[in-house]
Parts: sequence; structure tokens; C-alpha cells
Amino acid sequence: MKKSIFLDQMRSILLRIGSKGPIRLRAPVTNSVFLVPTREQRFRGGGLSSSVCDLKLSPATSLDRGQLLTRGFASNATSRTMTASKYQVAERGAPNSTDYRVYFKNESGQSISPLHDIPLFANDERTVYNMVVEVPRWTNAKMEISLGEGLNPIKQDVKKGKLRFVANCFPHHGYIWNYGAFPQTWENPDHLDADTGCKGDNDPIDVLEIGSRIAKRGDVLQVKILGTIALIDEGETDWKIITISVNDPVADQVNDIADVETVFPGLLRASVEWFKIYKIPDGKPENQFAFNGEAKDAAFATKTVAETHRFWQQLVNKEVDNNGISCLNTTVDGSPYLVANDAADEVFTKSSTGGNSEPVSEALDKWHYITLK
Repeated sequence: MKKSIFLDQMRSILLRIGSKGPIRLRAPVTNSVFLVPTREQRFRGGGLSSSVCDLKLSPATSLDRGQLLTRGFASNATSRTMTASKYQVAERGAPNSTDYRVYFKNESGQSISPLHDIPLFANDERTVYNMVVEVPRWTNAKMEISLGEGLNPIKQDVKKGKLRFVANCFPHHGYIWNYGAFPQTWENPDHLDADTGCKGDNDPIDVLEIGSRIAKRGDVLQVKILGTIALIDEGETDWKIITISVNDPVADQVNDIADVETVFPGLLRASVEWFKIYKIPDGKPENQFAFNGEAKDAAFATKTVAETHRFWQQLVNKEVDNNGISCLNTTVDGSPYLVANDAADEVFTKSSTGGNSEPVSEALDKWHYITLK
């Protein structure tokens, strides 16, 4: 193609971006629009850039200007704006190291615990919940709220001195939802669950957020409960609460577990499969589920969350043994673990700022093909 012809075509395209008409790019090969995280983003959990320039447009893509802007800026949606002014995150330590931590601060910039100081309920009616995002969708780093450390920062799990990542088990890549936890919940390891016949796993209850937006590590999302599945992890009950952000475009269409299959066909089946096989590449057996992997409805899940909230209340009020969990907090009235704001800020100030970053593992790009018996 001659240079002058090429420039004329580019001018035409740029002029049409500013018009009301669609942008149409044609070529013999057909494909889709992909938002693809880089390997570094999958490692660090930074999600996707909100820049329109990060859109990978196939030669046959046809998008009008409004669609282009909507897709390009999806990560700056209302939910991000709602939470950004109320909770802040502060990273400490070298990224990709065992010293790396994500601490939380309130809207005044004072240090808080995401486990104890962020309320479980996000509205007065107690129908919307706060979810702390530990792992953004499509990332592999196994991040989790640190139970044993003061202020409970998010850190990466470590095994044999090495940072842990979940394997890519075909056709899944990394975590297939925004993954995190409900604050102010605790699965009591001394409580025998009547439904599963197993005791709790000593963690806050896990949450899967299935909406379209890729969250960022440390986001606090407002979600509604849709249902739950009950993983039995090494003999312990490990509830997985299925939710959707109330700000998601299809949130009004999804109100119970039956709606998930209608609006997100195949996702429940894929979720159960993911939990069954994700540890197999590490040499561990297939995980098991209560109820044969059947998902329970929103009413059942809400009851389960309420129970773990009561267990947390007992924990933070020192009515039960803390099981190695730091209950340091700045907001829970009457808690023996309540501290002044300056004491909490001191915990943050004394946290590590060092560490040696590990190189990005080549294993992040490897597929594992798992066959279940």
C-alpha cells in the first residue's frame, strides 16, 4: 500500500471516531475483542489497564464510539468510585517478594484491619455486603488476608519459602472470578457444621464475585449474595459464597442461584471443576464437595454468612480462643483488642519496606491438562 493511500485511510478513520457513526475495520480474518492481561499483571494482580489503547482490536471488529469508551474504561466504573473515597490501600515491601503487603486505611488515612474494621454490611437493610478483593480475576498469585499479623494486611501465601501461585488448569487461566473474603466473618475450626459434617477452616468466609469488571487487589466491592458451594478442603468446611457486584450491568437480572445459570451459563459447573482440580498440579488429590457439588440458594448462603459473622463477633470479643488470629482493631466497641488510631498507624509504620523481588515464573504460562476419574 502506498504511503499516501495509507495516510488518507487513517485520516478517514480518525475523522469517523469523532462522528456518530461506527468504526469499522475490515480484514479477511474474523476474531473477537480481547482484553488480555500481561504476564506481569497476572503475577502482580494489577488487573487490566483502563486505557482505551489497551484494547486488542481484531481486524474484523465493529464498535461504535460509545461501545469503545464503555469497554475501554470498564475498570473505572461506579463501584470503584464508590469505594475509592472510603478505603485506601497502601503497599509495603518489594512487589513479588515475601515482604510484600497491602495495608488498608480509612477515608481519613488512618490504618485499619480489613478483617475487623470494614463492616460486613454495606447498607442499613443488610442486603448488600462489603467484599475485600484478594485476587483479581485471571491472576495466579495466591493472595490472602494475613490472619496472624497486626492489621491483617493482604500478603501472598508462601510454601517452602517460595511465593505460591495457582496453576492454569485447562481451560481455566488463573482465578476465574474476582476472589476474596467477607470482612467480619470467621469459619470457626471448633464448630462442627451440621450441613457438611466438617469443622470450619479458621478463615474468613471466601467470596466469588462473578460480574464483568476485573477488580483490583484491595478493592472493597459492594455485592449481593446469590448462593454458595461447600468445598471440603482437607477435611475442613470451606464455604465459597457466590456474589455479584450491585454495580454490575446485569446485577438486576441475577438475584438467586438459579439466575446464575441463566445469565452466566456454565459458570457454576466451571467453578466446581476449578476447585476440584486446582491443587492437582501440586501433587494433591482432587478436592471434594458437600452436597455433591450442588450450589445452594441465596437464602441458604445468607444464613451461612450470618453464622460466620456471629463466630467473628465471639472471636473479636475474646469469647473464644483466637486460634492465632490477630484481632487488633480500631472500631469494634467493647472489643478487648481495640486500639487507638496512633497505635494502629505504628503497626503500619513498622512494617517491612524491603524484600527481594522474585522473577516472574515461567509456570504462569503453562497449561495443565487434568482428567478427572
